[in-house]
Amino acid sequence: MKKIINTEKAPAAIGPYSQAVQANGMLYMSGQIALVPETGEVVDEGVEAQTIRVLKNMEGVLAAAGLTFDDVVKTTVFLTDMEDFSVVNSIYGEKFAENAPARSCVQVAGLPKGVKVEIEAIAVCRQ
Repeated sequence: MKKIINTEKAPAAIGPYSQAVQANGMLYMSGQIALVPETGEVVDEGVEAQTIRVLKNMEGVLAAAGLTFDDVVKTTVFLTDMEDFSVVNSIYGEKFAENAPARSCVQVAGLPKGVKVEIEAIAVCRQ
């Protein structure tokens, strides 16, 4: 059985997908980008500000499922420019300071709304 997770603390889906889905004790979070939930506008002050916003959006989705960053077991980071990796990694490391999840990071040709970073996650749900 699956449960759809939806929260106003993260941007509404801009397509036919859910912010996250809980199934079989796991949470599968769609990729979060640097959209401000209240306005739907992109944070465009650069990759640092965008990464901070992405992590805030992720935090909102996790909270809606009763979870925190400590429950995340896998992330995938998508960057439009691998030169931004050190900035993103530094900010990311603040949220995942201990017991960091497994992670992949890939450079892509483009991301929705022209953002520079997107992060998706998988978390273990609390029983």
